[in-house]
Amino acid sequence: MKNIVIYKLITGIAVLCALAAAWQIYREGIAHAGPFIIAFFIMLSIACRGWELLKGFTFTIIIFAAVTAALYYPQYFIEVKGFKLSGLITPLLQLIMFGMGTSMGIKDFAGVIKMPKGVFIGVGSHFLIMPLLGFTLAKLSGFPPEIAAGLILVGCSPNGTASNVISYLAKANLALSVTITAVSTMLAPFFTPLLMKLLGGAFIKIDTLGMMWDITKIVVLPIAAGILFNKYLLKRAAWLETLMPIISMFGIAFIIVIITAAGRNSLLNIGAMLVLLVLIHNLLGYTLGYWAGRLFKMPERDCRTMAIEVGMQNAGLASGLAKAMGKIATVGLAPAVFGPLMNVTGSLLANYWHRKPLEKSIK
Repeated sequence: MKNIVIYKLITGIAVLCALAAAWQIYREGIAHAGPFIIAFFIMLSIACRGWELLKGFTFTIIIFAAVTAALYYPQYFIEVKGFKLSGLITPLLQLIMFGMGTSMGIKDFAGVIKMPKGVFIGVGSHFLIMPLLGFTLAKLSGFPPEIAAGLILVGCSPNGTASNVISYLAKANLALSVTITAVSTMLAPFFTPLLMKLLGGAFIKIDTLGMMWDITKIVVLPIAAGILFNKYLLKRAAWLETLMPIISMFGIAFIIVIITAAGRNSLLNIGAMLVLLVLIHNLLGYTLGYWAGRLFKMPERDCRTMAIEVGMQNAGLASGLAKAMGKIATVGLAPAVFGPLMNVTGSLLANYWHRKPLEKSIK
């Protein structure tokens, strides 16, 4: 009872912060409302912890608070005493991928043998639908070439681990989801650079071999190290199972903040349109992924998995590749927007499907 009262009080404070922000915007403009907007997101994220239906949005709302802070006070997220914070992006991604590896094992790849049809359709749909959608949206956007290329880059990236959580919550086929994520991630050093060369090459110069090596060192080697650590050492360090997800969430949030600060001027100019196009990319990914499953007469659980695995991307990797290109403030913008947005849409989709009974398999 005491906790309920506290969360209601925090919710009230969040409402007051929102009202204060609205009043400040009315009186002096949005440029002066930063502290109130940041406080609103922080209070709202805490308040969500008190409501079972909203708990899943806590992390995403915290990211909104951090992104708002980066937009209002970018100078604190670009450089500290001469050290450029963008230099932390690759090590943070490697740490996140290592954490992903510690939660994996050879069994995660066994689904290729047990569910070959689902894995083939899932991986194939992912690397076909999302890159083509990204290319189409980039062509239609009218954005500067480097920013438009970011839409393609995020589309050419493999699945993100968030898709596994969403699949579990949506009552989808979790085993299939994990296997598709694992396989697409291992194939990324080949498919992502080749697709970027084919589609993104119309916008920016792509170093295919350089990108292959970047993905290998950012993703494949850390995950391999994590799998070995999981197999031989994790039982002696079980605390990592609790710590690594926290580190991963912090790392993703920090990467998004760095990119937001670096690309602040571009975001202020095209932010609304970029958010709209990224949202369309994400939602069409869910839709076409689901109907790809339907097309091949897959069970409802597997169709849900297809939707989630196609629509959700490893935006963190796309950000790391943009950093490796030296274009974090332009190519990196679409991945920075895609990450938080897909967590919101994925959570809403999971909540909807969690409450919807599974249909019988299609004959």
